[in-house]
Amino acid sequence: MDVPRRTLSLRGLVSVLFLAALREPGAAGMPPFFSMSQLCKFCDVELTSCSGTGTCVSNCSITSICNDSHEVCVSIWRKNETDFSLETLCHNPSNPLYGVMLDDYNSSTCVMKTKNTTSGMAQICSCKDVEECNDQLLFIPVVDPPPFDPLLSVILVSLLPLLTMGVVVAGMFYWYRAYRRRVSQEWERSMKKRKTKASGLDCDACAIMMDDDGSDSSSTHANHLNHNTEPLPIELDMLVGKGRFAQVYKAKLKQTTSDQFETVAVKIFPYEEYASWKNEKDIFSYTDLRHENIIHFLTAEERKVEKQYWLITAFHPRGNLQEHLTRHVISWEELQVLGLSLARGVAHLHSDRLLCGRPKVAIVHRDLKSSNILVKNDLTLCLCDFGLGLRLDSTLSVDDLANSGQVGTARYMAPEVLEARLNLENMESFKQTDIYSMALVLWEMTSRCEAVGEVKEYEPAYGSKVREHPCVESMKDSVLRDRGRPDIPDTWLRHQGVAQICATIMECWDHDPEARLTAHCVAERISELEDEMDKLSSRSSSAEKIPAELKIPMEVGIPGEEVKISQIQDVSAADSSVSDEK
Repeated sequence: MDVPRRTLSLRGLVSVLFLAALREPGAAGMPPFFSMSQLCKFCDVELTSCSGTGTCVSNCSITSICNDSHEVCVSIWRKNETDFSLETLCHNPSNPLYGVMLDDYNSSTCVMKTKNTTSGMAQICSCKDVEECNDQLLFIPVVDPPPFDPLLSVILVSLLPLLTMGVVVAGMFYWYRAYRRRVSQEWERSMKKRKTKASGLDCDACAIMMDDDGSDSSSTHANHLNHNTEPLPIELDMLVGKGRFAQVYKAKLKQTTSDQFETVAVKIFPYEEYASWKNEKDIFSYTDLRHENIIHFLTAEERKVEKQYWLITAFHPRGNLQEHLTRHVISWEELQVLGLSLARGVAHLHSDRLLCGRPKVAIVHRDLKSSNILVKNDLTLCLCDFGLGLRLDSTLSVDDLANSGQVGTARYMAPEVLEARLNLENMESFKQTDIYSMALVLWEMTSRCEAVGEVKEYEPAYGSKVREHPCVESMKDSVLRDRGRPDIPDTWLRHQGVAQICATIMECWDHDPEARLTAHCVAERISELEDEMDKLSSRSSSAEKIPAELKIPMEVGIPGEEVKISQIQDVSAADSSVSDEK
């Protein structure tokens, strides 16, 4: 393009000086005649020593008044193959210069910027308002990008999955903590409601209320007898259960003033099993253990003549839950009653306070399974066999719990117990193992409920996936290596209530102990589910009514005499040892 060029003579220089004087208002006593144009350095392309860094001077010896008042001062610096060149001129920024539009001409300083012109790459600056402003050139330093390090990129790519996983884990942990907090708050609100209803009851009344379990034996005679001085008048009737460390008999507890008797269960330990007997006796002797969903304990005796140790409890003729499920298909209403009573029994064990608010030592069962749960006459359940039970006393140290890790029945052991990695420093970890075992029992009950559709023959948890009496190593393969759990067919989920029970079961047998529900939460869920289903059934004319015996516990009187059954029934009331499934 054409760029104006002007060389000033001596006459022209005088004119410039005269015109410059005219630019000053009031010069020579006269007002300015017109608006003066910009005064700029104006040289053709010249070689320069300016290297393109820092601040440079154009060294242009020619100063020019721009032709147009809209023109601004411009400097163009170029780098050639062997040297540098500089061009200074006036230019109207509304027109392109070497194919480039000026964008920084409103500045009073000339700051170089790299531009792609028609003659190649160059650095251009423009300015105005200051005379010869294109004489001083300011170059902005260009910071070279750091050299590319391939090793760094490999490290970053390798760390990306870990960082992503860390974010996901942190998010899941935050969600879990929020969920647990919400569940805990719901439970606390529920407990407050219960305490409000129970206001006015002292702790003794609370204990009496909890002890009203509707068992077949009133046990008043046994509880008030000084059994340390003389043995109870008990006549063994028949063997009803046999385990590794003890045998269970149905027996008659005779009344001292009449020929009447009460039917009781007697668990007999040989002399060499003193430790098992003492552990269960100590747990039963804890007054606050009494609850309608825990077997009613009468007394313990040391029979020196027979060289035996006895535990005497209430007797329940319906037998254990495993036997009951084997013989019966249960209804949906029965499943609710059985599940709720089981959860309440475990919740009472694990609780560190009674409903009336009095402190209580939490207890863990550590061998929960369907054969260690008895069915009462009102079709509620009660827990028995506390031979492996453990009182979670705050005085216990890690050393005291060192041998308390891998105990129980292999089929019902939680993953952390199978792996012998129980967190002994956290008392809650023991409760979480009970929750896992309870989930398997709930699954067994659900599998025999008519609401699931096609009901198969009873089989224990994991059924045919493992041997009839699996060992710890066999269960490790199924539970730890394969992460297996008992099957929950899709047909079970068609029933709204069963689907919610299954969701609760899956949360209770979660591989992560911290993610499992508490027994209190399970009891609340089933209780709320029962209320919801009752509302739905009341709206439907086709809904079946709950059997009366599920709502009104049956009272069993003490008979005047009992007919002795000659055939031994396979009813297991309790067994303090590691079960026969081991």
